[in-house]
Amino acid sequence: MPEAASTTDHAGIFLPFFYRLRNHGLKVTPQQWLTLIEGLARGLHGSSLMGFYSLARGIMVKDEAELDDFDLCFVAHFGGIDAEVAAIEKVVWDWLENPTVPFTIDPEWLKLMDSVDVAALRAELERRLAEQTERHDGGDHWVGTGGTSPFGHSGGHPGGIRVGGDHGAGTAVQVAAERRYQEHRKDRVLDTRQLSVALTKLRALERTGPADELDLEDTIDRTAREGGELELVFKPPRENRLGLLLAMDIGGSMWPFKELVDTLFSAAHQARHFKQFDHVYFHNCIYERVYGNAAFSEKIQLGELFRRYDRETRLVLVGDAYMYPGEITDRFGAVDWTERNERPGSDYLERVRDHFTHCAWLNPMAEDSWGAPSTRHIRRIFPMYPLTVHGVEQLARDLATNRGR
Repeated sequence: MPEAASTTDHAGIFLPFFYRLRNHGLKVTPQQWLTLIEGLARGLHGSSLMGFYSLARGIMVKDEAELDDFDLCFVAHFGGIDAEVAAIEKVVWDWLENPTVPFTIDPEWLKLMDSVDVAALRAELERRLAEQTERHDGGDHWVGTGGTSPFGHSGGHPGGIRVGGDHGAGTAVQVAAERRYQEHRKDRVLDTRQLSVALTKLRALERTGPADELDLEDTIDRTAREGGELELVFKPPRENRLGLLLAMDIGGSMWPFKELVDTLFSAAHQARHFKQFDHVYFHNCIYERVYGNAAFSEKIQLGELFRRYDRETRLVLVGDAYMYPGEITDRFGAVDWTERNERPGSDYLERVRDHFTHCAWLNPMAEDSWGAPSTRHIRRIFPMYPLTVHGVEQLARDLATNRGR
């Protein structure tokens, strides 16, 4: 039973059940029936027949005397459905055990991505959408699924525009789809200790506040100078005055690294030695704004970002730096269909770099995968470190001792 069914499905499958109950004498009202349909749409039945039974009985039976009649109607209407479900499951499992061989992309095709005209591609997509009148699967022209058309999803075309669907081979230069990213977790406990220790290297100790910490060496020296008469010397405590800002790439090709980034985020969030810790999100490349949440509904313009965080805040960008090169070098090159960057992405990245005196990039991909054009370009703007315990430790040392940018 689907988690949420369409109106047509409800009418064809469940509506006869409503009339069966009425014909059997149960006083089921249209309002009760609409409430049941809303519950189905919200998934309150738990995608199971027993869940639907409990939901329907709870909504439509208002008198204990009607329970037996309801059960008889339910059995009469849905009897034998378990066998049908089992048959469907077998078909699905047989299909999954014998999948279609994924479309193989010729390496020579991938080279075409470096020369894609994004503006012309967008215009062509709009033209084809205006002409297309029906669903299309396979083929090489219309917007659809599979095939080699540059528009759609689940196909194989280097340098096209993905319309909906899930991230696949990573060859789309833009994506026209609703953002459905997830916040990074801050409650991870396992495997965070080593990263937490590594992050302690990111500190700049200063003596601030009231002088309430005993200075033992100066106390001994002053007491000796006073001929043995005890002279207590106090000093302000040493505190780490640094702020840390994590800017995290989220979604798309970063999905395989989500657990690793969760671990880093948890370690940073649980650290107690930063004066300030905060985080923002972006996707692939930073343009005119970053975002305060993974839904990208909280927009933070770069000017506002610079007002919130001074130049001494340590900025650590986390991302795989793997994208269509035009996202960094081209005007209007952003992968998001709704993003209209008036300047190349590199201009915005350099603007971020020029504001923060100390900043660096953490890459979750293995270092032998850093040869992509986009990764090389970003490495010319930010020093890049691998997202490993050793990499985080080295980054922390460099940013703490001003060897980072």
